[in-house]
Amino acid sequence: MRTSPNDSRNYQLITLDNGLRALLISDPQVQKSAASLAVNVGHFDDPQDRQGLAHFLEHMLFLGTDKYPHAGEYQQFINHHGGSNNAWTGTEYTNYFFDIDSPWFEAALDRFSQFFISPRFIPELVDKERQAVHSEYHLKIQDDVRRLYQVHKETVNPDHPFSKFSVGSLDTLADRPDASVRDDLISFYQQQYSADRMTLVLMSHHSLEELNQWLSYFTEITRRSWPVRQLPQLLREQDQGLFISIQPVKEVRQLTLSFTFQESVRQLYHNKPLEYLAHIIGYEGQGSLIAKLRQTGLIQTMAAGGGISGADFREFTLSYQLNEAGLNEIDAIIEATFDYLRLIALNGIEMWRYREKQQVLEHALHFQERLRAIDLVSHLAINLHYFAPEDVLVGDYLMTQFDRVEICHFLEQMTPQRMRVTLVAPDLKTTRCANWYHTPYHVQALSNEQLARWQAPHAHQLTLPPENPFINSPPSQLILNDITDKPQLLIDIEGFRLWHQQDGEFPLPKGHIYLSVDSAVAVQSVHHIACSRLAVELILDHLNEVTYQAEIAGMGYQFYAHQGGFTIHTAGFNARQFDLLKMILNGRLFGQYNPQRFDVIKKQLQRNWQNQRQIKPINQLFHQLTALLQPNNPTGPQLAAALASIQLEQMPEFIANLYQKVHIETLVYGSWSKLQAIEISEYIQRELAPQSRPADETPRQLVSISGMQTLVYEHPCPSHSDSALLMYFQSAQANSKQIALFTFCNHLMSSTFFYELRTKQQLGYIVGNGNLPLNRHPGLLFYIQSPHASPTQMREAIDEFIDNFPLLIHELSGQEWGDAKSGLASQILERESNMRTRARRYWVSIGNKDEDFDQRQKVVDELMSLTRAELMRFTIGLKSPHRDRMILYTTGAKQEQSCIQGDRIESIEHFHASAQRFVY
Repeated sequence: MRTSPNDSRNYQLITLDNGLRALLISDPQVQKSAASLAVNVGHFDDPQDRQGLAHFLEHMLFLGTDKYPHAGEYQQFINHHGGSNNAWTGTEYTNYFFDIDSPWFEAALDRFSQFFISPRFIPELVDKERQAVHSEYHLKIQDDVRRLYQVHKETVNPDHPFSKFSVGSLDTLADRPDASVRDDLISFYQQQYSADRMTLVLMSHHSLEELNQWLSYFTEITRRSWPVRQLPQLLREQDQGLFISIQPVKEVRQLTLSFTFQESVRQLYHNKPLEYLAHIIGYEGQGSLIAKLRQTGLIQTMAAGGGISGADFREFTLSYQLNEAGLNEIDAIIEATFDYLRLIALNGIEMWRYREKQQVLEHALHFQERLRAIDLVSHLAINLHYFAPEDVLVGDYLMTQFDRVEICHFLEQMTPQRMRVTLVAPDLKTTRCANWYHTPYHVQALSNEQLARWQAPHAHQLTLPPENPFINSPPSQLILNDITDKPQLLIDIEGFRLWHQQDGEFPLPKGHIYLSVDSAVAVQSVHHIACSRLAVELILDHLNEVTYQAEIAGMGYQFYAHQGGFTIHTAGFNARQFDLLKMILNGRLFGQYNPQRFDVIKKQLQRNWQNQRQIKPINQLFHQLTALLQPNNPTGPQLAAALASIQLEQMPEFIANLYQKVHIETLVYGSWSKLQAIEISEYIQRELAPQSRPADETPRQLVSISGMQTLVYEHPCPSHSDSALLMYFQSAQANSKQIALFTFCNHLMSSTFFYELRTKQQLGYIVGNGNLPLNRHPGLLFYIQSPHASPTQMREAIDEFIDNFPLLIHELSGQEWGDAKSGLASQILERESNMRTRARRYWVSIGNKDEDFDQRQKVVDELMSLTRAELMRFTIGLKSPHRDRMILYTTGAKQEQSCIQGDRIESIEHFHASAQRFVY
């Protein structure tokens, strides 16, 4: 097997006697063991009269086997031993995966393998779980992605399995006089789940010999005679050359041009002709298609190369996010697009351009960063289906040969006659309503006039990408002379601090620079917060063309507002990353913005914030909770209201005031030397805010709910039929002991809470609990969204669970108590697998004033000393009638109003004015 040059793992590919193909990975550095099994069965295989059956089967395999019959045992075992698990069902594949502390890997594999050997399909759980599937479907009825996807399904060849409803519902999974859904489920499992359609990946620090022995758990999976898919073409002639208009729920304006290649393209992974075309078409630098359309105010963004795919078809899309002006210029946008495609056909298919993209992938492979074990195994389990055995590890990165004929073959098919145009916007004329998601849409053939216009060349003065200077510069030589075990504070002066670490664990010529600017002006009011976030979006818009070449070459950046100001984060190869940072800081504009772009960005930001009213009810409650508790974190609608009055003329003064007094915190992490870090910091101090005076950090504020008992906030959500409830408990202290208590309580509760309220009681598809730290204070969260349960029922169910939980703690055996502690401790102390996650942890630690970077260890020390009596007292405190908690809820449009008892919050402003606060 071909591997990355810096990959020291040991691999072995094995095919079992039953036909199952397995990849074994032995890695002494891996923190957890992980496994993934992918089966070549998906919703394409659903019987026509049982749509959603493959997805339903995925759900049912978790709910008990002959060897381990208790429905919640698998999840509880994984959770208590420091792991996680999940699965997904796609068009042609279903993937199951988990990770766990390595000492428990063999026992977990035993349980996992039974999914594919002897699932029980317990009748009462079949009845309950189809309600869960229906809730999952119902949850997404207002989701524009699903709604648009359904229109896509209804406008292709109805004989192709893509057209089928993939999720399932109470209707499609109902019992019938001639057959129960359980009988059909068992029949489907026995027909489709064959060992020779499965791939398995095991990864652990254990040796290949040990992993090989554990494959014995999978030898009992049956090899069956399974039906071969017979697929017609996805698009008939009448399904091409269409203009499809769709009304969304959110205020969205999107134009998608799609071209479908009705042939297999997966075997072309060695050369990647479509990836090459996406690379050229999606170029965003000066003179590009995207830059021209953006400059004329027609579009905001464009993405090239997406779309659905299957074994014998591949869709290639160009998706434009439109501005209001673009809605009236659809023909002009498409005209410019085909002009650019003609330019590419004439001058853009060149060896040196191919070589640039090839070099990007070569560098990505050569200097590959590690993924978490669970992410790697789930990815490779699918790769085993896609690539030749020797290319499973490298197939994503290969571009071995420039083939002009091959690229032209696809480009020649991208014609107006073969194109499908989809326009998504409010208030479009519609004549149809899509099944399942009730999406209004309209379909009409493209006119001869349109086809003629788009086929004719026009003078749009577009240019192809120039040579990329960032790609041709080689990665810097790796010299590690300043290695430390944690970040060191190199500079600590008034208004500026520099942290640095050269990390020898990841010997790659890469790094991360975090730069936070705190200014009290940035968060002085909701109006100022809106100004700050608008300024960030304007800067990002300006930087698009300037920084695009650097991003293509493997570098990236983020620019985002926070509770004290804003943060810039750059990442990637060190050789030119400092140049990227200079480009960003030189492009700040200091409030001098293009008037046309100002209006466009302002309107786009307002739409995005107003669209928060259309997201899932439970997500609206999450946003509202943070707005209630963090005064410097308003909701989208609050920000949109403040943004309405902001004018371009105000921005220079606002920016000037923002930079008058600032505090700058910087982290330089990776393979940077100490001298390089100091050079970077000197540039930042000199260039970022040369006229500013030093300031302290902007205080972060958290509302205290101590002594308030039950606070209740009812959130209006009139456009959704689901009800939702969120219950939050806050720690009054921010010490390691409290973090350990809250975290361990959540850890013990999670699998049981999910099983009791979701699997058994079927209160809804979104059911869970979580550890929610805010401004250093730990918090415990319970949440439910339901299409049928009222907020009162949800609150009662959560209260009943909390009331009974001390008994469950009491019943844990000594072994179970110790295992749960050890499992959580390993989760907390898990070493990062790559630079990115470690840099993020260090940056969060700096923000939390964990300046010895040892809070994780302190929490684990407290956790391991925690007694059962202490946790019992803690959980009994949660059920006390005098407990301090906050309940947020919303009542579905079709449900009767609930009235949750407690001290009601009627006004956020009044609540903030009267509440006590923790200030850091």
